[in-house]
Amino acid sequence: MNPVKKLFRKRRVSREEYKLLLELEAKIGYKFWNTKLLKQALSHKSYVNEKRLPPLDHNERLEYLGDAVLELGISDMLMHYFSNSREGEMSKLRASIVNETALSEVARRLDLGKYLFLGKGEEQCDGREKNSLLADAVEAVLGAIYLDSDFPQVFRILKLLFLPVVMRATKEDINRDYKTKLQEEVHTKFRLSPQYKLVNEIGPDHDKTFEIHLYLSGKKIGEGLGKSKKQAEQSAAHNALEALKTSKYEGENAAM
Repeated sequence: MNPVKKLFRKRRVSREEYKLLLELEAKIGYKFWNTKLLKQALSHKSYVNEKRLPPLDHNERLEYLGDAVLELGISDMLMHYFSNSREGEMSKLRASIVNETALSEVARRLDLGKYLFLGKGEEQCDGREKNSLLADAVEAVLGAIYLDSDFPQVFRILKLLFLPVVMRATKEDINRDYKTKLQEEVHTKFRLSPQYKLVNEIGPDHDKTFEIHLYLSGKKIGEGLGKSKKQAEQSAAHNALEALKTSKYEGENAAM
């Protein structure tokens, strides 16, 4: 058998796919021993179903593993870079990094959407731009690297990809838990609790945008949009915090 054909047979990917995967390997700085793992990490369930591949050939199992690898890796980085921080502070920092928004940002820096294997339906619905698919693929790639090598190797890649996000997480206005901050502030000042109300859902089921209004004692003090209800609530809380700095609400309630 031709050595090149033997190589592609061993890797169980086509020549065209192999060229594409080589390009991504160069971007992430890791050469896979088993290229099939990388293809699996990039394969959405819609692609596997459409191609009638074995049912576990999509990336969800690798995503599950990659999520655990990412949690451990980011925790290790925070222990070193924020050695004077308390456990609660580091938990908040980790939550600001290990989430769909931050993961999709990393994916876009790699142009990861270009390398996804999608079914026609997902392709037509702009699946390559969906934050959820991009975030899942990042975790799946990390899981694939771990299986293909070991933790020191995947940790090296993880640091390269996530160090900018980790360092930026120290800034107060990046992915902060605005809901908690607002809750603490209005409880301290007014002895009240904010109420969040979903007022609108925009777009098709596969790509909705949620609109949340935030009320304090019946008065609307903020509103926000997001690709999830939680994201919209965080946006509304941020908006409310900014509004409370300049509004007369405190003066109106000072006598309460």
